[in-house]
Amino acid sequence: MDLIPNFLYNLLLEQYGEDLTNIIIDGYSQKRPVTLRANTLKTNIENVKNVFDSMQISYQEVFWYKDALILEKFPEEEIKKLDIYQNGEIYLQSLSSMLPPLILSPKENENILDMASAPGGKTTQMLALSENKAYITACEKNKIRAERLQYNLNKQGANRVNVMIKDARLLDDFFSFDKILLDAPCSGSGTISIFDKKLESTFAEDLVERSSKTQTELLKKAITLLKPGHEMVYSTCSILSKENEEIIKKFIDLKQIEVLSIDRTCFSNATLLPTSIEGTLCICPSDLYEGFFVAKLKKFENIF
Repeated sequence: MDLIPNFLYNLLLEQYGEDLTNIIIDGYSQKRPVTLRANTLKTNIENVKNVFDSMQISYQEVFWYKDALILEKFPEEEIKKLDIYQNGEIYLQSLSSMLPPLILSPKENENILDMASAPGGKTTQMLALSENKAYITACEKNKIRAERLQYNLNKQGANRVNVMIKDARLLDDFFSFDKILLDAPCSGSGTISIFDKKLESTFAEDLVERSSKTQTELLKKAITLLKPGHEMVYSTCSILSKENEEIIKKFIDLKQIEVLSIDRTCFSNATLLPTSIEGTLCICPSDLYEGFFVAKLKKFENIF
């Protein structure tokens, strides 16, 4: 298979079989429309729709998220010229990446850790979902990326977020959180494009192995920092079990966490890939969605 690196083709073939692998590769060839969400820290979806209506910009609603829209025929570079983008009333974000905050469901007065938060789309979304009433600690180890994160937080009006320029794996164990979002660094196997001319050189086999190691370390720390009996979300933009189910299973086997089932019927317009752990969600790359994995986890009461 010349369209993607040979090792990736073999991994997909082993995990999913030939038919699904061909569907995934077809998804890699799709060019997706612009998707966005209204930033309810500054406005509401009706105001955003009114702006688009007044400019005769057509859009589709997203049935599982009332604050999200799909713009099929309006290019991203033109969206970025609009006042509602410039002043932070909308945030451009893939549909798949909107899922982890929705599944985590942040609430008022909860202390939430976002372990790998830059550039801040999910961070600001979590604060908006809590109606600006949660307290979020956002970690980003890279100084330049942390500066971009802070810029986006300021632009979006997310003023209840504490940015820590720190590798979340190195957080002190005395921290304790009500909920944690671990949108883990990954190979990006769900988001690659066959049109990327550098794909063969940038998507290397050791990237998957290195990602797996980092993901294991981050999840181990997340479980330490999560309050017993509380919930977290683990997600990646990878569709490889080496970065998803295999990571989670290590801690299930240690009897530290259990999987809480995600309602798959909410995403009936997405192609869902099979997973080896019941209750987890893996979305196939398509003309509308990036490939994405999400698991909702609960820490056992007797783990300290």
